[in-house]
Amino acid sequence: MMIKSILIANRGEIAIRIAQTARKMGIRSYMFLTHQEPNAHYLSFADEVIDVSGDTFTNIFLSVEKIVDAAVDNKIDAIHPGYGFLSENPFLPKECETRGIIFIGPSHQHIEKMGNKGVARETAKSCGIPVPEGSKGLINTEEEALEVVANIGYPIMVKAVAGGGGKGMRVVENEEMLPKMLRAAMNEARSVFGNGAVFIEKFIARPRHIEVQVLADKHGNVVHLFERECSIQRKHQKLMEEAPSPALSPDLRETICTYAVNLCKQTGYFNAGTVEFLLDVENNVYFMEMNTRIQVEHPVTEAITGIDIVEQQIIIASGGELDIKQEDIKINGSAIEFRINAEDVQADFAPCTGIIEDITVPESNSLRFDTGYVAGKVVPACFDSMLAKAIVHGDDRAKMLKKAGEVLKNLRVKGLKTTLPFFRKVLTIPSFLEGNYYTDFIETQMDQLHYQHKDDQEVAACIALTAYLQEVSKLEETQSVETSTNAWFLKQNLKSH
Repeated sequence: MMIKSILIANRGEIAIRIAQTARKMGIRSYMFLTHQEPNAHYLSFADEVIDVSGDTFTNIFLSVEKIVDAAVDNKIDAIHPGYGFLSENPFLPKECETRGIIFIGPSHQHIEKMGNKGVARETAKSCGIPVPEGSKGLINTEEEALEVVANIGYPIMVKAVAGGGGKGMRVVENEEMLPKMLRAAMNEARSVFGNGAVFIEKFIARPRHIEVQVLADKHGNVVHLFERECSIQRKHQKLMEEAPSPALSPDLRETICTYAVNLCKQTGYFNAGTVEFLLDVENNVYFMEMNTRIQVEHPVTEAITGIDIVEQQIIIASGGELDIKQEDIKINGSAIEFRINAEDVQADFAPCTGIIEDITVPESNSLRFDTGYVAGKVVPACFDSMLAKAIVHGDDRAKMLKKAGEVLKNLRVKGLKTTLPFFRKVLTIPSFLEGNYYTDFIETQMDQLHYQHKDDQEVAACIALTAYLQEVSKLEETQSVETSTNAWFLKQNLKSH
C-alpha cells in the first residue's frame, strides 16, 4: 500500500525530522497540538495539526487508543511513533493492525520479543551471538539472585527487562549491596515502565558501547549501515555518539555487523532497528539488547552512508523491498553527534527550564543541526530535556574532530544552561581525541565536566569585582542621601524648639 498520510505520534526535533522526509516523499504529515506546547516550533512543519489541547500530553502521547482513534477519525494511512513515548510499546502496532492503520515500525510480536531484554538475550544466544553470563530467566527474589551470583560471581548488573534509557539498572559489587540494589532496580523499573521484572548479568568492567544500525524489509532482505560508538555516557544515558567507531578493526566490524544481520534474519525482524553490543578491553563482543525503533543518534549513520533511514522505514512499512544492497553501502568519512540538553553541567546535569532567548548556529557545510526549538520558545519541565542535536561530518576522524571543535566554539544557546560546555571539554581530552575511551570516561578521564578557558577565571573575577564596586557605589549614594536627609530633619526640629 502506498502511504499518503502519516500521523507523527511525537513532538520536538524527531517530529520535524519525520515530517521533512514525509514532505520529500509527497506524504502529508499530521501532528498533535498539546496544552503544554500551544506554540511549539515543530507544529509549523505539519501539513495538518490535530488540536488536543483540551487534554494533557500524557493522555495523548501515551495513549494507544487516542492516537489510533485520531488516525482513524482523520482518515490517516499510517502512524510513525518516533522514539520514546509509545515507540516500543507492542500494543500500538497491534491496535494499528486491528484498526487498519499502517504502523511504521516492526510488528508487535517483534517488539514483544526483542523489546524484552531477557527474551532478546536468550534469542541472541540461540542465534550464536555471545552474551554475558547471567540468569536464564527472571529474578523474583533475593534467594534467586544469590543462586545466580554463586555461579557467575561479582560484580553483576541487575537489569530491567523492559524499557531503556538506563532506567532499572544497578551495578552490584558485593553481597552486602545486593538486597538494596535489587529492590531499587525493581522499583524504578515498575515506576517508569510499569514492569518491575529484572534479570542478572555478569557486569563487564570498562566496556565500549557499540551499536549496529539495521534495515530489514518484509521480503527477507536485511542490510546493516555499520556501527555507532556510544561510550560517552552518564548513568547509562548517551550524551554523544560517533560513527564509525574508532575502536573497530575491519575484521571486528565485520563480526559485529554480521551478528546484527543474522539476528534479524533468524527472527524475521523487519523495519529499522538497532542491535547493541558491549566490547570489553580484550575485544570480546557481547550482545546487550535491541532497540526496535529509530534511535536519537541515527543522523551520524545517515551522515556516513547517505541513506535516509526514515525514508527506508516508510518504504518498508508500505510493503516495498529495500532498494539498497549491502555491497553498495560504504563508510564515507566520520561523523559525531552532540545531544544539546537543557541541563546545568556544573550542577550535576540538573535540568533547566525557561525561555530560549537566542540560538546561534554557525554556518558550515559540515554541520547538520536538528532542533525542536527556536528563540522565544519555552522549554517546559514536562518533556525530555534535549533541545537539539548537532551533527558534524568530516572526511576522516581527525578532520571531523577539528570541524566539531570549530562548531562548538561558535554554537550558542542563550537563556538556558546547556551541555555545550561539557562537549567543549571532552574535545580537549587526549584519550577521546585518540579514540581510546570507554563507558567510564566521565568518571576516569574528566577532572571537571565543563570547558574553562585559561582566561575565564580572570574575566569572572573582573566581572565580580565590577559588580561589587557598583553595589558599593550605590550603597554610598544611599547613605549620603540618608545622612543629608537626617541632617535636614535635625535642623528643622531644632528650629521648632
